[in-house]
Amino acid sequence: MAAKAVYQGTGRRKSSVARVYLTPGKGEILINGRPYDEYLSRKSLAILSRKPLEVLGVAEEYDIKANVHGGGLTGQAGAVQLGISRALLQVNADFRQTLKSHGFLTRDARRVERKKYGQPGARKRFQFSKR
Repeated sequence: MAAKAVYQGTGRRKSSVARVYLTPGKGEILINGRPYDEYLSRKSLAILSRKPLEVLGVAEEYDIKANVHGGGLTGQAGAVQLGISRALLQVNADFRQTLKSHGFLTRDARRVERKKYGQPGARKRFQFSKR
């Protein structure tokens, strides 16, 4: 029996890292061994992570297993999205133009700004008193 092709993509967002494994199948998505909509408890995050598959119209053609660690749910959803996009590029290089035009191949480099000394937060100042 021939082994199924496995396509791999790594996604990062904030401090989250996702290793995504894409195999031909029937559309099942597992994140850390749990269904994606159960793991990403907010519906908006579940939709976000699945978007590259839906844009290309291949949502029911591939099974996805993702291992994610670090950060929170939002960062992990973004990391899974980038990992799925990169794995889809290995499947078919013609997907690049569509994925790129929707912004799925760009790593979101935004991070939390550090707290500055003499202030309560990164930008917030203590209340100024003239007298």
